[in-house]
Amino acid sequence: MSNNKFETNAIRTQMERSEFLEHSTPLHLTSSFIFEDAEDMRASFAEEKQRNIYSRFTNPNTSEFVDKMCKLEGAENGYAFATGMAAVFSTFAALLNAGDHIVSARSVFGSTHTLFTKFLPKWHIETSYFKVDEVDQIESLIQPNTKILYLESPTNPAVDILDLELLGKIAKKHNLIYIIDNCFATSYLQNPIKFGADLVIHSATKLIDGQGRVLGGVTVGRADLIREIYLFSRNTGPALSPFNAWILSKSLETLGVRVDRHCENALKVAEFLEVHDKVALVKYPFLKSHPQYDLAKKQMKLGGNVVAFEVNGGIEAGRQFLNHLKMLSLSANLGDTRSIATHPASTTHSKLSEADRLETGIADGLVRISVGLEHVDDIIDDLKQALKYV
Repeated sequence: MSNNKFETNAIRTQMERSEFLEHSTPLHLTSSFIFEDAEDMRASFAEEKQRNIYSRFTNPNTSEFVDKMCKLEGAENGYAFATGMAAVFSTFAALLNAGDHIVSARSVFGSTHTLFTKFLPKWHIETSYFKVDEVDQIESLIQPNTKILYLESPTNPAVDILDLELLGKIAKKHNLIYIIDNCFATSYLQNPIKFGADLVIHSATKLIDGQGRVLGGVTVGRADLIREIYLFSRNTGPALSPFNAWILSKSLETLGVRVDRHCENALKVAEFLEVHDKVALVKYPFLKSHPQYDLAKKQMKLGGNVVAFEVNGGIEAGRQFLNHLKMLSLSANLGDTRSIATHPASTTHSKLSEADRLETGIADGLVRISVGLEHVDDIIDDLKQALKYV
């Protein structure tokens, strides 16, 4: 089915049916699998036979989820993880050695920043950052021991857009492993491998699940790199559970139709906020006022479901706005059916210093809205009444 469209692959990619000829994929809630005889056991552990041994290694449900993600991203292979951050950490831990160096966009998820600045240095792995508007500085940051070029696009939480094709050329020129966190766009809106990415990471907890139910993560890409990630993960245990894999695989069946509506609602919300007198700045990739609007249109099918904006009056005004929301949820998650408002400076990016936050475009009054699937009029009405208190 490789020539089929996105929606068809998301629905029709599934494990082989059992003798019961089930229409919907069954759950395989087992920790291990039995062997036919001693030789089957020996050959399976020697990897002479490709089969399920233990669900920490592979499981039919996780395999189906990975197979779908590979088709949707145009990847050779992949591995599924318990969370998005397990995918991020395991990918770096598997591919890096002591003394290696990373070049990364400065605007990354707060936990990824903590990984780069607090934990990887314990193994003498350092990171150099470039600002999203200073990509011309990237090559000056590359050292003889640089191994990975890493970034998010759109970024979290300021929804900046980076030129994936340009950075892919830089990575190839310097023989770097090029890794993209594609969580905000999903494989429905953007395929980084087409622009040169070697690996693509997702927090499946977000739009892939789409209903705030389960945690999950996945890394897909070049088979030789995934092999190293698999061997590391097989021995360290960050595997996705079969139940969560089943949920996520089913969720992919509706990803396209859900994201279409998310994006439709988000654009209308962004247009409303852009002309509101109590809003200082609005960032949304498909607003013409976005600094990288043309680039977003080139790389993405639609603008995504996240809108970032600053209210006039700084952090206290932001708190007043959040405290007076009636329908929108206050949560650190995103990509849910329910619209969510988050204050990054005090939550997801609170571990960053004020200087680091400002450098990544996170002002004290910045609010991130993950626009959900409620009727857009109701979402806007809630924002409108809360803004009265700013």
